[in-house]
Amino acid sequence: QVQLVESGGGLVQAGGSLRLACAASGRTFSRYALGWFRQAPGKEREFVAAISWSGSTYYGDSVKGRFTISRDNAKNTVYLQMNSLKPEDTAVYYCAATISSSWYLLFARSGLYDYWGQGTQVTVSS
Repeated sequence: QVQLVESGGGLVQAGGSLRLACAASGRTFSRYALGWFRQAPGKEREFVAAISWSGSTYYGDSVKGRFTISRDNAKNTVYLQMNSLKPEDTAVYYCAATISSSWYLLFARSGLYDYWGQGTQVTVSS
């Protein structure tokens, strides 16, 4: 059982940076793979980034080279560092966790994840 709470969202100008954090409760945090998704108004939920228990990372094409996902198991926290932000990055960002054995095949599918945070708003102005 994992409970997730996102923080760090806000308003930023294009070209700026934000660092999102997702704090988790649970005694088996290190067993979970973690993902970040986002959903903009009128659009489907989009895969942003994922990280395995061992630290392997994957990114959506739209954020590759600009965003970095990391985790600190000692703090039960996963981070998303967002640099060179663009107006099209504006969305609600969600943290998610799964213990699925199929993670390496299905990490970009939102349906794989068992636990979700409440989301944090990121708004990037021109």
